[in-house]
Order: sequence, then structure tokens, then C-alpha cells
Amino acid sequence: MKNLIDCPAERAVYFLGGKWKIRILFGLLQRKKMRFGEFKKVLKTITQQMLSKQLKELEADGIVDRKVIQIMPPNVEYSLTEFGLSVMPILKSFSEWNKRNTRTISVKLNKNFVENRIR
Repeated sequence: MKNLIDCPAERAVYFLGGKWKIRILFGLLQRKKMRFGEFKKVLKTITQQMLSKQLKELEADGIVDRKVIQIMPPNVEYSLTEFGLSVMPILKSFSEWNKRNTRTISVKLNKNFVENRIR
């Protein structure tokens, strides 16, 4: 590996970084399995190209499983792998942190929000 990341938190964030991955994972946590079109409905502003890219990265990282269902027309279902499920307590703790600090977070986001920072 070229420049192995030393910081444990940064190593973890490497797998979840970007605007869409956490949203995709929360969708799978709530629904267990989702098809591509379901993601498009839930993540209204994501482009087809970006959704495809994010799902491929999550699959390559072993977080999401892709299963082709052989019916006509063929469908693809996505679900969390065991490795993907292992990150859920961390994401839930982020969610709890957000709930506990909603007021402060909302003020800071309204004051300092920069879209490019989450890409």
C-alpha cells in the first residue's frame, strides 16, 4: 500500500467518506435490502452515475453485497455484509451525537455550511 493511513479514525473514514455513502448505508440499515431504483427514490438528488460509483466502491470495500436476481428483467439487490453491519454501531452513535447536539449543529451548519466540504 502506498501511504498507509496512520490515524485509526481516518482509516475508518476512508471507507465511509463522501456525501452519499453514509446515506446509502443508513438506507440499507432501515430496509435490509434495496434495489438501485429504490436508492434513487430515497436519495433524490444523486445522479445515476454517482450512485453506481458509490455502490461499486462499497461493494469493492466489502461493506455492501450485490446480488443479481435472475428474473425478467434481471434485478440487482444490495444488502450489508457482515463487515458493513459492523460499522452500524458507529453510524448510530453519530446519529445519537447529532440528536444530542442538534441545536449547536444546526446553528453551525446554517452559519458555516460549505457543500464542497462533504464531497
